Amino acid sequence: MSQSLEPATANPTTYISHHLTNNSIGEGFWTWNLDTLIISALLAGLIMFVSYIAGKNIDPDKPTGLQNVLEGLLEFVEKQVKEMFDGYNPIIGPLALTVFVWIFLMNAMDLIPVDLIPLLLSFVGVEYVKVVPTTDLATTFAMSLTVFAMIVYYNIKVKGAWGYAKLFLFHPFAASNPIVKVILMPVNMLMTTIEELSKPVSMSLRLFGNMFAGELIFMLIALMPFWVQFVPGGIWAIFHILVITLQAYIFMLLTIAYLSVAHQNEEH
Repeated sequence: MSQSLEPATANPTTYISHHLTNNSIGEGFWTWNLDTLIISALLAGLIMFVSYIAGKNIDPDKPTGLQNVLEGLLEFVEKQVKEMFDGYNPIIGPLALTVFVWIFLMNAMDLIPVDLIPLLLSFVGVEYVKVVPTTDLATTFAMSLTVFAMIVYYNIKVKGAWGYAKLFLFHPFAASNPIVKVILMPVNMLMTTIEELSKPVSMSLRLFGNMFAGELIFMLIALMPFWVQFVPGGIWAIFHILVITLQAYIFMLLTIAYLSVAHQNEEH
């Protein structure tokens, strides 16, 4: 919500465009969005710091409030992994927990009044800043491509290179006749390639689209007079808490599900 007593700006297009512009260096493919990188890194550092403090002061007999919260979160994630992941891999639980907490924190930056941080940073000469990393398509694609790289790695590790290749050659259309098999190979390769590539694309676009739309609505509310903003802003903020949590949860579930399929050695 806007911090001023008047409408956020007389030019809504300029106002929204300004808030949707990253603080970047470089050009083209080599553009670096500094605000996205710095805020994401700070939130990751916050996770590590809180985890260190909680681990250092853990007390099984007299758990603190922070310890209870973290234990509850660990049990929640562990339950999802047990229900969805076939087999055993010690990295899946920590990965799912990290994905959920990190994305949740990045999403939660959306709840900070849209003009607050840009206003504060303007005093030190920072003209542009986007405070919600997940409204940057580079962030969501980077995370989904990382998960995709792990999917490919574990497919090859569990099934072998030939076993993974067979998924492209004989899936989704199987045939017992050798000639028909050969004829279907180009179709299978095309269909399976599309299916595999759709995983990171859908993961990244779903998260980006929901968070971008949510941030845009906050900006539209900020265009209202200050005395009008509280009711719609408060209602949307409460609803948006569900959105940011749900999006982090969905990304975590898809990560677990896709990696579970990658660990299956049988053909599908």
